[in-house]
Amino acid sequence: MSTERSLVLVKPDGFQRGLTGEVLRRIEAKGYTLAALAVVTPTREQLAAHYAEHEGKPFYEPLVDFMSSGPVAAVVIEGQDCIRGFRSLAGATNPTEAAPGSIRGDLGRDWGQAVQQNIVHGSDSPESAVREIGIWFPDL
Repeated sequence: MSTERSLVLVKPDGFQRGLTGEVLRRIEAKGYTLAALAVVTPTREQLAAHYAEHEGKPFYEPLVDFMSSGPVAAVVIEGQDCIRGFRSLAGATNPTEAAPGSIRGDLGRDWGQAVQQNIVHGSDSPESAVREIGIWFPDL
């Protein structure tokens, strides 16, 4: 295990429902450090860079529309193996399938096909974390 950084986004659905504090509480309770925090309404350009690997897929436009629909809390976390650890803490992508005790399992709603409305995003690899942190926190 190594100390690493990851990007976490509290998506518009989680931010609007007032769940940012609960998500941050769970991150800190897990033992991770908050290295940067910002509340922003993402631009389409920012989201195009963030979701570049999904461009052209059927869910891309609905995802960008949703993510640009309101504020998000963008957070850089640090800690031992925090990328894998946060993804476990977040739970399965589909809140209906996420285990109880996970963020999505406890706080997510069943939105049918709209699985992008699943409260949080977390980087999926060290390479993605570096790229994503650069998009959301270019001065970090």
